[in-house]
Amino acid sequence: MFKKILLAIVTLIATMGFAFAQVDVNKADQAALDGVKGIGPVTSKAILDERAKGGAFKDWADFESRVKGIGPKSSVKLSEAGLQVNGQAKSGAPAAPVAKAAPAKKETAVKEVAAKEAAAKPAAATDTAAAPAKTAAETKKEAAAAKKEAKAAAAAAKKEAKLAAAEAKKAEAEKK
Repeated sequence: MFKKILLAIVTLIATMGFAFAQVDVNKADQAALDGVKGIGPVTSKAILDERAKGGAFKDWADFESRVKGIGPKSSVKLSEAGLQVNGQAKSGAPAAPVAKAAPAKKETAVKEVAAKEAAAKPAAATDTAAAPAKTAAETKKEAAAAKKEAKAAAAAAKKEAKLAAAEAKKAEAEKK
């Protein structure tokens, strides 16, 4: 039971990051820029250096002209990956695919939970001869179950919030 709750919490936290997938080039630090697909440490350093030297980027054209190695094609790819300039995606680029990052995040969350569980068990229980390793299918099933539990928990929390709001409204109406 504890494992399921822990896995649900980790999955919920991992999925919360999807809402913040957009990264503004004028506000992001090096770690956030490195998180955008297509930007590595060298490019993120170049972006930060140019931003420090010349101030905030006005628009995509300004960004392309000031950062060496960023041209029209690469800026479209970066915009698709979630990079923005002044809160704007590059015109002509489709919206950032938030759902594509989900499998990697889930796998990471499952691995983190498995590592925590392994650390909590006594040394004898972690012996590979005593306990066979989980297969990919088992890990995938656990991730799916955790996702389902996280959805149920979110739905329950939403329902509770609605009930609390309704009760508060009722109490306020009774005061009047």
